[in-house]
Amino acid sequence: MNAQNVASALIHELAPGGTIRAAINTGNPVLARRDEDGGDPSGVSVDLAFEVGRRLETPVQLVTYEGAGQVFDALAHDEWDLAFLAIEPVRAEKIAFTRPYLQIEGTYMTRADARYAGAADLDRSEMRIAVLEKAAYDLFLTRTLRNAAIVRAPTAAQALELTLSGATHATAGIRQALDMFAAGRSDVHVMADRFMLIEQALAVPKRMQAAAEYLQTFVADAIASGFVARAIARNA
Repeated sequence: MNAQNVASALIHELAPGGTIRAAINTGNPVLARRDEDGGDPSGVSVDLAFEVGRRLETPVQLVTYEGAGQVFDALAHDEWDLAFLAIEPVRAEKIAFTRPYLQIEGTYMTRADARYAGAADLDRSEMRIAVLEKAAYDLFLTRTLRNAAIVRAPTAAQALELTLSGATHATAGIRQALDMFAAGRSDVHVMADRFMLIEQALAVPKRMQAAAEYLQTFVADAIASGFVARAIARNA
């Protein structure tokens, strides 16, 4: 098969309707943020989605979701062709991931009057930890916590409120998002250490073998060329 035919087959797989439908998780501010005026979201994942389209000379349609769990659930309804998700074994059963293009710390926010030496202190039988349901850190903590109870919330804001109200001892989340919430507040504290590194990658349904191979090469080049670093700096 010549190069032109390979490209045609790839585009047919990644954009069967003629447009790449890119799932964008606006619940993770490190990757994407909503536009308050109703326009397209902005962020690293948005930049990467449009760069994939530019290189393949194929239009991109952004499909927005408020959480990674919603993105994963939407796979069953064929709502997207390309996504930006944290690498997780549960997801990998149905999704082909590229190498990571970005690592994000998962940590805890507690009330300011709580005194814990570090993240490991929270894995005790009397502890209750709030999480955004089906987020990467929910999946990770479900596998790794031995004693603490996980309390799942449908939104990140509700997970934070559980800790503020005293219903839980801590909220698990992405460090940047927790830092943004805690900025200027005296009633909460974000831990200095972490409980996990969240590896963000491009993802496609497992059936898209040609697309998965292409995106591996794309991510490697985007990192080596400095595209990812520039996108992170531009959207900081």
